[in-house]
Amino acid sequence: MRRIPSSIELGAALYHRPAQQLHCRPEPLFSLFSDKLFAMNTHNARPVVLCLSGHDPSGGAGLQADIEALIAQGCHAAPAVTALTVQDTINVSDFRVLDRAWVMAQANAVLTDLPVAAVKLGMLGSIEMVETVLDILADHPQLPLVCDPVLRAGGGGALGKDEVGYAIRERLLPRATIVTPNLPEARILAELPEGTADACADKLLPYCEHLLITGGHGDEQEVHNRLYTRDGHQETFICQRLPGSYHGSGCTLASALAGRLALGEALPSAVRSALDYTWRTLRDAERPGRGQYIPRRLPLDFCS
Repeated sequence: MRRIPSSIELGAALYHRPAQQLHCRPEPLFSLFSDKLFAMNTHNARPVVLCLSGHDPSGGAGLQADIEALIAQGCHAAPAVTALTVQDTINVSDFRVLDRAWVMAQANAVLTDLPVAAVKLGMLGSIEMVETVLDILADHPQLPLVCDPVLRAGGGGALGKDEVGYAIRERLLPRATIVTPNLPEARILAELPEGTADACADKLLPYCEHLLITGGHGDEQEVHNRLYTRDGHQETFICQRLPGSYHGSGCTLASALAGRLALGEALPSAVRSALDYTWRTLRDAERPGRGQYIPRRLPLDFCS
């Protein structure tokens, strides 16, 4: 009996066969299905999140982390580069903040064309870039803003001078919907080198409406992530500490949170969803280099 080739074998045979040997032209294939293809694309677009942050060539943090985390939430990431860095999974060795005009042009191109539903901030790197971001956002006061005050890389290298933290606190925090520092960053913003999360919150809440201080930099068995609000409400989210050191966890969390807000989720629920997603990416993290682990930012359906 003659063997019937599988669909995989048929596809491979067609793929490797020159077009002139086929008894049809490629064009009619598209025309045959074009109506159906266009019909498939009539669904509502995914929410757009404008990301203003730096580029990390290792792919662990920065804009690549933003893009991956937002896609996983079901959002469309629109990345605008604020800075270029020289870093790997071990540490950062140098960075360069982009020209103000270039960043303004990138962001305005997105805001003019796409229906942006939220904005996520990461590495800014200079006081001038803080002011640039404020100018970009001036005409869009309704957009939720997640501010991840990136001041140091996971390996400890600086990603901005100390005065950048002061500018973020004084100028950006009042505009933010929520600020998401880890404890070392919260200490820099609050100017409390040994401050607890509660002490830093007391210092920072006059500047921002919602503050999420993550607790992953300690050595306790449980990680305590604390959400503070200006009206005095506090909620603690506890998760199991995972072994290892991670590169890009803060970017992942802030981007996932921006995505949840863009989808219309209420803030406390969005915080919980983003923290849960981030923990799962760390649980499944990979170590492609010689340094820290990189979160595996798979879509939600694969992060069970």
